[in-house]
Amino acid sequence: MIRVLIAEDVRILRETLAAVLELEDDLEVVAAVERGDQIVPAALESRPDAAVLDIELPGLDGLGAAALLTERLPECRVVVLTGFARPGYLRRAMASGVSGFLLKHSPPGDLVEAIRKVVAGEQVVDPQLAMAALRKADNPLAAREVDVLRMAATGAEADEIAVRLSLSRGTVRNYLSSAVMKLNARNRVDAIRIAADEGWL
Repeated sequence: MIRVLIAEDVRILRETLAAVLELEDDLEVVAAVERGDQIVPAALESRPDAAVLDIELPGLDGLGAAALLTERLPECRVVVLTGFARPGYLRRAMASGVSGFLLKHSPPGDLVEAIRKVVAGEQVVDPQLAMAALRKADNPLAAREVDVLRMAATGAEADEIAVRLSLSRGTVRNYLSSAVMKLNARNRVDAIRIAADEGWL
């Protein structure tokens, strides 16, 4: 019997997903949570073989939770199930130790088979998303530009970023400006969105 944990913040989706998986003779849903920060505690208590995680979760996003889960419970294989077909998410997921990545519009049978495959040691990735990720360009940002954008994404202003990264305020502003130009973004917020979508943050 394959023990499965589900993390989905929309109740009707969470309960429907659990019901679909429970129809299978070899699958048992042992935990279902609605927040990303509930994933690791629930997994440590229920010891699932596989975890099906949404990306957009309150408390802690699914990719952050996946990284913690693979660190704390490496025998649990993670399948990310998302409505967002963003190649950057796929790259971040693979870097987090995720074994499977499927879109929510996939047929239920694909998820069932993905769970079986990842528990058997295989990796499963939505083919359209894999092709999109392969076609994407490399990160044009310098390492310091990434550092500055990552901090700006938390809401930090130029003065705070300068202090934390031991840079001058002018240098921080230059890094932000160059990142905006390299990403063809409208402003810093747009640059953060583009870089996050691509998985560069």
